[in-house]
Amino acid sequence: MSYQRIEQYDTEKTLELANAYKQIIGLLGENPEREGLQKTPERIAKAMQYLTQGYDLDAKAILESAKFHEDVSEMIIVKDIELYSMCEHHILPFYGKAHIAYIPNGYITGLSKIARVVDVFSRRLQVQERLTEQILNAIKDTLNPLGVAVVIEASHLCMMMRGVSKQNSVTTTSAFSGAFEKNETRSEFLKLITNKLH
Repeated sequence: MSYQRIEQYDTEKTLELANAYKQIIGLLGENPEREGLQKTPERIAKAMQYLTQGYDLDAKAILESAKFHEDVSEMIIVKDIELYSMCEHHILPFYGKAHIAYIPNGYITGLSKIARVVDVFSRRLQVQERLTEQILNAIKDTLNPLGVAVVIEASHLCMMMRGVSKQNSVTTTSAFSGAFEKNETRSEFLKLITNKLH
């Protein structure tokens, strides 16, 4: 598995997806041969491959590509990481921010790699609860830190556009391991991600 972002699209897969989306457009009551829709199936095929490229990415490889030995044990926080994902129940987007912290135990990783790990798991068909756990486990298993904390706040279009149609709802999920299972450490993290740092 690579840790590179998608650059080229598989021709055969794109064609198969495009044909399927052409059928779907027709089943919805539209004319897929209409001028404005003729290239839409191919566009959707490429868009969906991009939005689900996380299946071809390896979080461990990303973290290890910038893994360094450092004798530090202070909390490292990367907050307000933008994320975009697709709800696996309705194939509609959910989007928001992830806040991640870890306490090193001999090793650190590049700060940008933390954000890339969010991409690895969010660029899949997902549920927010599993996404939160997958991010935590990838960091825990690769860096073996003293603790990891992950909080995700997201808005789900499956709630906003259909069903209960609640436009202003935000779903928050969290996962903690190691030192962050202690109230004092967890409270410090939650305070830091909710307040502006000066």
